Amino acid sequence: MSSSEAYVQAAQLGGDVGFVVMDARSGQVLEQRHPDLHMPPASTAKTVTTLYALETLGTDYRFGTRLIATGPVVGGVIQGDLVLSGGADPTLSTDDLGAMAAELSRIGVRGITGRFLVWGGAIPYAEEIARDQPVYVSYNPAVSGLILNFNRVYFAWKRAGNGYQVMMDAPGDAYKPRAYTASMTVAARQAPLFSYSDRGGKEQWSVAASALGRSGSRWLPVRHPVAYAGDVFQTLARSQGCPLPAAEEARSQPAGTVLVTHASHRLPDILEDMLKYSTNLTAEAVGMTSSTVRGLPASVGRSGASMSQWIAARAGTQAIDLVDHSGLGGNSRVTPLDMVRVMAAGQPVGLRNLVKPFKMRDASGKTYASQPFRVDAKTGTLNFVSTLAGYMTAPNGRELVFSILTGDVERRRRTQDEDRPAGSVQWVKRSKILQSQLLMRWGAVYG
Repeated sequence: MSSSEAYVQAAQLGGDVGFVVMDARSGQVLEQRHPDLHMPPASTAKTVTTLYALETLGTDYRFGTRLIATGPVVGGVIQGDLVLSGGADPTLSTDDLGAMAAELSRIGVRGITGRFLVWGGAIPYAEEIARDQPVYVSYNPAVSGLILNFNRVYFAWKRAGNGYQVMMDAPGDAYKPRAYTASMTVAARQAPLFSYSDRGGKEQWSVAASALGRSGSRWLPVRHPVAYAGDVFQTLARSQGCPLPAAEEARSQPAGTVLVTHASHRLPDILEDMLKYSTNLTAEAVGMTSSTVRGLPASVGRSGASMSQWIAARAGTQAIDLVDHSGLGGNSRVTPLDMVRVMAAGQPVGLRNLVKPFKMRDASGKTYASQPFRVDAKTGTLNFVSTLAGYMTAPNGRELVFSILTGDVERRRRTQDEDRPAGSVQWVKRSKILQSQLLMRWGAVYG
């Protein structure tokens, strides 16, 4: 079997490659290459966020979204304001808001005398997670204490005559309301693909006609999530027989009587889905909520630094410097040795059960129909960055912990404004083959 270095050279990635593999029981480092290399973690940063949230919030934690009345209900009418109060639930959906509106109707509320207020201050607002991403990518939306549909709006189009019919919706399974806080126009141009402007709180998009076929759809990021959620709930409440005035954003959380509450699933279930689907907004919501609960700086950027300091004390890491909780920001840095320390620290709290099984690839890039040993890991991918951190059970039953960081940071910097720069897909494919080759080698040599 080839040496690790031979596999690295054969991959021809350019940039840098660092890794560490360690015996899980003894902590002995078995093999390493540039263990102190500073690299972007990409989505492997979500493993740090998982530990941070579990140890801060606890396994029974649920996010809550509430409808609050600031006055009594008399004859089915709230004598005061109705407040939609967010609790930073990253999984809140249109169907959840629809169920809340239905419950409001069930308890007999038919109207209000005051305002319809929406509060999203449970965690600090940010217009986007990372600034080095194209404006239209749905995985980089705004962050807020009120999150709906992962702060995404659904854009659909179909050809109609000489033009296009376009729709901006907030669909769930049971409810499909329009989104009045966002609009779309089709422009006769080749580029850019999308343009965005914010005019008086109305999110205005345009798309290049040359990019549209006969019909299609995609999610776009929302930059005003409080207004978006308020708009959608107003539509849903009206359909349940409770007309409301236009939503207004509350600057502080109003007090009153809680009429309806929606609770999320338990935190471990949310984290498992976050790691499986690598949802950036979920990572930011749970991470910033954890910083808020700890009384630490919780805004985007500062909350990542708060978590970096926490993991240094918790796991003995030396050089983790995170700018966010998701790994989306390209300026975050970790080392292979520190990532192994994170994974080792996660063993006693069940991190391996939350990350998903990793399917290894052969030299052509195809996944094996069956692989000789078990690997559970978190992947991370940015343009010209591919990372992997996790656990493996060697053929003889020996438990290993590993991290592999690959990246051509300079090439990424040159193409950071592009969604899919030329060569990136092939580069990531070669990196994933290299990762599998290293795992196969370690299973054979150390198992």
